[in-house]
Amino acid sequence: MDEELIRGIVANVLKNLQAPGPQQNTNGSPGIFSDMNDAIESAKKAQAIVKRLSMDQREKIISNIRKLTIENAGTLAQMAVEETGMGNIGHKILKHKLVAEKTPGTEDITTIAWSGDRGLTLTEMGPFGVIGSITPCTNPSETVICNSIGMIAGGNTVVFNTHPAAAETSAFAIRMINKASREAGGPDNIVCSVKNPSLESSNIMLNHPDIPLISATGGPGVVTAVLSSGKRGIGAGAGNPPALVDKTADLRKAAGDIVNGCTFDNNLPCIAEKEVVVVSSAIDELIHYMVTEQGCYLASNEEIKALSSLVMKNGTLNRACVGRSAIALLDMIGASAPEGARCIIFEGEKGHPLISEELMMPILGLVRAEDFEDALEKAIWLEHGNRHSAHIHSKNIDNITRYAKEIDTAILVKNAPSYAAIGFGGEGFCTFTIASRTGEGLTKASTFTKRRQCVMADSFCIR
Repeated sequence: MDEELIRGIVANVLKNLQAPGPQQNTNGSPGIFSDMNDAIESAKKAQAIVKRLSMDQREKIISNIRKLTIENAGTLAQMAVEETGMGNIGHKILKHKLVAEKTPGTEDITTIAWSGDRGLTLTEMGPFGVIGSITPCTNPSETVICNSIGMIAGGNTVVFNTHPAAAETSAFAIRMINKASREAGGPDNIVCSVKNPSLESSNIMLNHPDIPLISATGGPGVVTAVLSSGKRGIGAGAGNPPALVDKTADLRKAAGDIVNGCTFDNNLPCIAEKEVVVVSSAIDELIHYMVTEQGCYLASNEEIKALSSLVMKNGTLNRACVGRSAIALLDMIGASAPEGARCIIFEGEKGHPLISEELMMPILGLVRAEDFEDALEKAIWLEHGNRHSAHIHSKNIDNITRYAKEIDTAILVKNAPSYAAIGFGGEGFCTFTIASRTGEGLTKASTFTKRRQCVMADSFCIR
């Protein structure tokens, strides 16, 4: 999906958008508590009601969550940018619309049946109970809403330990979801959190006996903590997705796809293109299209040195740069950015810190490879074994197949922008929790359920 089309969609959404301020009711802030133990207890009481709801009743709640998400998309997008300093309001509106329309609900909760001479067996999906969810500041309300839809569809309630840097935005989303539940005849506190999320509140959640399942979306440290908790864990960890371009690619289209994916919400999505590995025979033409047609700024060696010092302070990622626009980043180093600059590009070695590190900002390093074999080796190295996401632009089916097998990621996008993986300009469904580390891949409602087998022997087989 090209940038002009994205702008058109954003303009249309903004034109028709109703974005009221935070909803208040007589209960103060439904779902938001001072103490994590109180949040868990309230979610547990709500789950006793939710598990008795019919699928139709759950779907009514979810339908209202979708409706209110679209109505509040502008508010949520603006709140996130203002609170975190990261991202792009127009793109965040699109992400909320995507969450509302393409996150699977109760239709994903199905029953498998076997019948034969010895009777009937059913495998059904049942709720875990109260799910603990740790969410990031990069996609705060999107992750809260997406997880809530899937978890509620499975008959669960949720307690969130949201990122402190996005606590207000996340709390707005939580209040909105509870409002949707009440309006649809469901209970309050269907999703809960604390006013001031912290490491302490996270630890309470991780160790609480009423939380059987933890879902974590964040960096490697967060996922490691979840997997060390002794509970069932779903871990959506880090990625450094490479895009490989071989000599058979449509280079003009590849340039557009890569830049559109890399710059979407200023490169905050974990699936976004973080670097490009290009065969030597194609790299100059690819750069030409990126600069002349896609608004890329080809940085000088001096500018790249300055950006490296700014972005990687003492070898550590400078959080003040994450999710900032290309123009803002260039301004930080005193460079004069041309109007409309979308992405900063440069050519470098695979070990360059602006290439090998996951930056989450529109800086895109291009690594030259001798041939496909060399490109494959470099792309696999750059992905760092995260098994998260990767992309390829090629018309050679053998190259695509080999890349898919050897890089072995949860997501592989072929000849499209990265966001096609979550249903934006591509087939499929939306999720903001991609569990590469624990193997679930793109999570959805059925991910958050337990399998239960019901066997009726020597009966109910009608043949």
